[in-house]
Amino acid sequence: MNDVVIIGTGPAGLTAAIYAARANLKPVIYAGSMHGGQLTTTTEVENFPGFEHGIMGPKLMTDMTAQAERFGTKIIYETITKVDFSKRPFTLWADKKEFKAKSVIIATGATAKTLGLPGESELMGRGLSTCATCDGFFYRNKVVAVTGGGDSAMEEANYLSKLCQQVYLIHRRAEFRASKIMVDRVLNNPKIKIMTPWAVKKPIADKSGLTGLVIENVKDGKEQELKVDGLFMAIGHKPNSDIFLPWVDVDSHGYIKTTNHTATKTPGVFAAGDIADPVFKQAVTAAGLGCQAAIQAQRFLEEHEH
Repeated sequence: MNDVVIIGTGPAGLTAAIYAARANLKPVIYAGSMHGGQLTTTTEVENFPGFEHGIMGPKLMTDMTAQAERFGTKIIYETITKVDFSKRPFTLWADKKEFKAKSVIIATGATAKTLGLPGESELMGRGLSTCATCDGFFYRNKVVAVTGGGDSAMEEANYLSKLCQQVYLIHRRAEFRASKIMVDRVLNNPKIKIMTPWAVKKPIADKSGLTGLVIENVKDGKEQELKVDGLFMAIGHKPNSDIFLPWVDVDSHGYIKTTNHTATKTPGVFAAGDIADPVFKQAVTAAGLGCQAAIQAQRFLEEHEH
């Protein structure tokens, strides 16, 4: 029996753990398949308060993990695969292991979307990727493409330009939704070639992996082949909320709906971070929500344990 179980170890989950541990709730975190969340696939984080010169994303998450553990958080490197929130105490499963929790904080974040290209799954890791900081090293001095129009696509393209011979940034619209400062960095980077309005139609590959792309002009439908060694997909994320249905409500994109800050429709179950934030999606806002969730879980337990 656990007072509070936290699912996910991004900024939201780890901040929740720090606060819950300091409240003597002996939190247990289930880290899942991506300990540290999306920040582990980020390069330098320049906008997290307290770091004048920025900090590398993986380093920030390593430090937050150590901080949570210092206060007594137990981190279990397993994935929650099933839950039953129909009654308290709640029941959770990590594969076949079953355990109970008096309260739960969901901080499972979101997973990178892919294009759904023909043969995509076979080419992941063999030319296709969703993480430049994870895989960029393998494309040193090669030619790559990035597809997407948001901040993450701009960051991926800029990062890859430091490693690669040439970077194509492919986007199906003429305008980018990324912030102006990120777009300006790309436009002023001589190693990045902007390709709009184009869309990736299918990969070209041989036994060794990706060798090129067939791209289509969105306006006139014309196709052309683009010789590249790698394609990085930076087209957004899908919230990891499926296993929590029907005990939480979600919006049309799968983000968990909350009321009164981080409360879900099930009393004692809270949601924090990108899983419940379709708007801001920042490390600092995720951390703030994690703090709120832990305090709300503490208050919930105080009210229901006495």
